[in-house]
Amino acid sequence: MNRQKRSEIFSRLKAENPQPTTELEYSSPFELLVAVTLSAQSTDKSVNKATRKLFAVANTPEKILKLGETGLKKHIKTIGLYNNKTTHILKTCNMLIEQHNADVPDDQLALQALAGVGRKTANVIRNTAFGHPTIAVDTHIFRVANRTKIAAGKNVLEVEKKLLKFVPQEYRLDAHHWLILHGRYTCIARTPRCGSCIIEDLCEFQQKNID
Repeated sequence: MNRQKRSEIFSRLKAENPQPTTELEYSSPFELLVAVTLSAQSTDKSVNKATRKLFAVANTPEKILKLGETGLKKHIKTIGLYNNKTTHILKTCNMLIEQHNADVPDDQLALQALAGVGRKTANVIRNTAFGHPTIAVDTHIFRVANRTKIAAGKNVLEVEKKLLKFVPQEYRLDAHHWLILHGRYTCIARTPRCGSCIIEDLCEFQQKNID
């Protein structure tokens, strides 16, 4: 795929959604960190349902720790893998208090040092909470990047590096959200909705579904 096609793709995505953002509900970097941690292998809808009640009573590291393991589990037990996520969140709260004055750092390595925080989560936090032009590659972005040929790669790190190289600079800050939403609602896994896709004529997917 050439530069002109990529630029037109993101131009159209921007025209359709000028100010994209995460579908997770949050009001601080810490709330976003907790929400993203909970979202692994879970839907944003289920996470939002749980965090609305959780954040109403505990939305800082200190307050989460005060809830304790039992109290935290009570609020997130409807979310998949809640036992592991409880452990990670409590450890992260302790680390934030001890190492960062209870603030969420915006440094990549500092974020990845937190319990349960990998490269993808760190990129989400840095992009969405702090405005860095990072691109977190999840399953949706990996699929869209490879199908369309915007940035084909064998693994998520390869796709991330290619996206950072190939996405025009003026679109890089919001590319993460546009691609996730496109993969979630249009370029879906089993049967992509090619016929209703605004970039269908630019996409280089060889097996388009245009029925």
